Amino acid sequence: MSELELQIGRFLDEMARTQVSPHTLEAYGTDLRQFLEYFTPPESQPPQPSQFEVLEIREWLADLYGRKLAAVTIRRKLAAVRSLFRFLSREGLIPKNPARLVRTPKAPKTLPVVMTAEQVNGLIDTVAADKFERPHPARDRAIFEFLYGCGIRLSELVGLNMEDIDRAERWIRVRGKGKKERQVPFASKAAGALDAYLAVRQAVPKERALFLNHGGGRLTARGVSGVVKLYGILVNGDSSIHPHGFRHAYATHLLADGADLRAIQELLGHARLSTTQKYTQVSLTDLMEVYDRAHPKA
Repeated sequence: MSELELQIGRFLDEMARTQVSPHTLEAYGTDLRQFLEYFTPPESQPPQPSQFEVLEIREWLADLYGRKLAAVTIRRKLAAVRSLFRFLSREGLIPKNPARLVRTPKAPKTLPVVMTAEQVNGLIDTVAADKFERPHPARDRAIFEFLYGCGIRLSELVGLNMEDIDRAERWIRVRGKGKKERQVPFASKAAGALDAYLAVRQAVPKERALFLNHGGGRLTARGVSGVVKLYGILVNGDSSIHPHGFRHAYATHLLADGADLRAIQELLGHARLSTTQKYTQVSLTDLMEVYDRAHPKA
């Protein structure tokens, strides 16, 4: 095993100990293994970590560009490499972090495609009608009601436990990015869906997860994504509908109905207001489209 491969393994172990999300750990592991492969020619060893300079990092970055990878993908891969060399610098194994001096590629500014309130409500109403003879209709309806009614992330949804639900006050305790906790209210429709689901919820012994799979254990993020995609196809013939789309819809619709941007920031658990402000751009874009269609002087 080369020294670089050994240190990549140590870095990933350190990430696992700090309890980063499984998704982040998997992505960083894949990116760093590809980084290792790039610098490991056939029948030879990669450079020592201390031998890396800015030029080597830029050469690797140029290869990513040459493979026509998306800017957001390149940014993530560079972030993984920067974190690795930051770890090595902190451990005293290299004198400086060469990746720190490499410019981050600019990502294209794209606005999320947001479902209208009519589209969301039509989809959820169809799920509630149980027209497709699905095995867990009450659970599926509750999933949709909480995704849209609370605007929570997919990881936050599957991480909900029974003790996180305050049914009397209609609050849920959510563990977001960086293990930060926040409270999010839920409305009457979500409350009704939750009551119906809990009446039929069957968990294996000692399982505290709110949303369960067919075996009575915790439902995974992939499982929820599959449920959402299936209903998107069955109801709208649209396989692109995903759980995060309901978070976008939640924020955009709150803003359109007059909610304060700072309040939306708190509800979404955004660390920066600038992250929340992208929903303002979506709302203004929608407003301009309405203006262009309806105003006689447009």
